[in-house]
Amino acid sequence: MIENRNRLATTDARDLALECIEAGIAAGHPRRVIREAVSLEGDDTLRVAGGTDDLAQYDLGGYDEIIVLGGGNAAAHVAAALEDLLGDRIDGGVVVTDDPTETDRVAVLEGDHPVPSERGVESTRELLAAADAADERTLVLATITGGGSALMPAPARGISLADLRAVTTALLESGADIREINAVRKHCSALKGGQLARRAAPATVVSLLLSDVVGNDPSVIASGPTVPDESTFTDAIAVLERYETDVPGAVANRLDRGATGEVPETPGADDPVFGNATTHIVADGMTVLEAAREVAVDRGYEPLVLSSRIRGEAREAATTHVAIAEEVLATGVPLSPPTVLLSGGETTVTVTGDGTGGPNQEFATSAAIELADDALLEGAITVAAVDTDGIDGPIDVAGALVDETTVEERESARDALQNNDVSPYLAARDELIRTGATGTNLNDLRVVVVESASTNGD
Repeated sequence: MIENRNRLATTDARDLALECIEAGIAAGHPRRVIREAVSLEGDDTLRVAGGTDDLAQYDLGGYDEIIVLGGGNAAAHVAAALEDLLGDRIDGGVVVTDDPTETDRVAVLEGDHPVPSERGVESTRELLAAADAADERTLVLATITGGGSALMPAPARGISLADLRAVTTALLESGADIREINAVRKHCSALKGGQLARRAAPATVVSLLLSDVVGNDPSVIASGPTVPDESTFTDAIAVLERYETDVPGAVANRLDRGATGEVPETPGADDPVFGNATTHIVADGMTVLEAAREVAVDRGYEPLVLSSRIRGEAREAATTHVAIAEEVLATGVPLSPPTVLLSGGETTVTVTGDGTGGPNQEFATSAAIELADDALLEGAITVAAVDTDGIDGPIDVAGALVDETTVEERESARDALQNNDVSPYLAARDELIRTGATGTNLNDLRVVVVESASTNGD
């Protein structure tokens, strides 16, 4: 899975960190997730288990057709897994993705991520046309995964693709979190914020979600195209004001008109379009963390999952992770080495420079600076950080792997971080992790390996 694994795995700790990453990503692959969460009982009963307390059954005999609709980084792989399970019971459908795979009955159309594209607009038009054709005898299996917000652009009336690109880029660089970004995108769209469910009504819509957001709020995952939206035009305006974000006049005009009631709000929880809609989260960041945790146990390390909900500035989160690792090494608190500290979630980057990188690369660079500042570590702490979809920021690397040898001269590393230009810095040191498209998107995975004192420097 990791294309440059042999070059990166120069120590046992590095090898372990990479094994944790590979196991985590593999656990989140849709074919595995769907196989474990969705099953067919007898000829006509579809069972969906979306968690400990989430189990539902659907009588397939009650529908004239079954279609698959949706989008996201992993959407095509979910569609393929559903075809494996249901075969010719699936009558068709459309999914939009940047990671296509072969399917027999569902049309896989391409879009782009993280910035929406013209081909994404064309693909989403076909998706919406398929939703419009559904009726009360249609069962829609909605496959919604991370990345769907950008991959399924459907500009609202009066807004162009260029407008969407401008507001998306501005928000991504502002430091706004995904909930805030999506509050704006929902109100610039004809699909997001429950509007795909509105187009498919009165069909039965069963949403299968792979969550890439902290807290698993379905209305935030891919901007919630099939679930109620509680955000408002006023909320969207507040986000832009909070981050002092300049947006095109068409966007500002639509939001202002919506706030005064001239444009209808996105559908809320009491809207009848959700009368035949159910939602199941079949995988999330904890899916990844549990698989990584098992690897650590198998290798003889005591694991600790710090949180699946880490957020905030990437470079600051890295400082905290290294501090916890140093405490483990120095005092055995909260547990004694050898150990593996794990975390998930989604950090952000406030862009002030003009370089290239991503949150996980900034996390790794910041961690490497901290490790270089402590000459007593002698190989005791190794840090890896990746985005599970294989794309960290706008470039095709998953993240990076670092230790105390990564940074030899701290000033150049700090300059790279300050200029948001860490990707070339890490590439020059051969520390970037390359996976290619992984078929999934379940947020970030961070692995901190802390060796015992007796193994330091081995």
